[in-house]
Amino acid sequence: MEIKGKVVAITGGAGGLGFAMAQMLAKRGARLALIDVDQDKLEHACALLGEVDVQGYAVDITDEEDVVATFRFILEDFGQLNVLVNNAGILFDGMLVKAKEGKVTERMSFEQFQAVINVNLTGSFLCGREAAAAMIESAQPGVIINISSIARAGNIGQSNYAASKAGVAAMAVGWAKELARYQIRSLAIAPGVIATDMTAAMKPEALQRLEKAVPVGRLGEAEEIANTVCFAIENSYLNGRVIEIDGGLSL
Repeated sequence: MEIKGKVVAITGGAGGLGFAMAQMLAKRGARLALIDVDQDKLEHACALLGEVDVQGYAVDITDEEDVVATFRFILEDFGQLNVLVNNAGILFDGMLVKAKEGKVTERMSFEQFQAVINVNLTGSFLCGREAAAAMIESAQPGVIINISSIARAGNIGQSNYAASKAGVAAMAVGWAKELARYQIRSLAIAPGVIATDMTAAMKPEALQRLEKAVPVGRLGEAEEIANTVCFAIENSYLNGRVIEIDGGLSL
């Protein structure tokens, strides 16, 4: 699918990886629907993109009614939808249990588990469902890209995050099989450790250990994930797969 002129919705599009995707897609001529929970960040992101056909939508992607209304507004504003990038996600790490001298001292709370599942998994489901409906109703070929993680294989202290990222990868594969009849492709991208504000705030020695763990000797860049999103959109034979972009790191 050619990117120029296509309408691309990006959840979590006002910052981080999502905004890096928006910048690269804008340079290639995409029309952008940025979805984020933070209205102020959305307005700032849209302003930074400059002379681009872009609209911001402040929405809680865990709220079904809000999501349904948002994708209806996108169709009203743009007349079509071609691509969804399910990028929005949160981290709320913690051990399943902690114990000392045979006595359990701490448990991951249900709230801690469910908060991550709600945003990362349920939010991706709701947006994926409504995006598929919008693509079908506007008679457009489409692409749905779920942002997973190499942590989907399981990672210490991330029961909630790993489960959510395994879930979005599995949904992408299932959707590829369901939606092909409507000319909609679906796939997932699983980044490794990417340079972000969070990693920049790490202690230098911890950051060095992390970089050494990656075979290529460095963290990934947001632009490299954005470039992979562009590749996935443009390669019309890519469907139902999970692309790992991790520098050779395997958790």
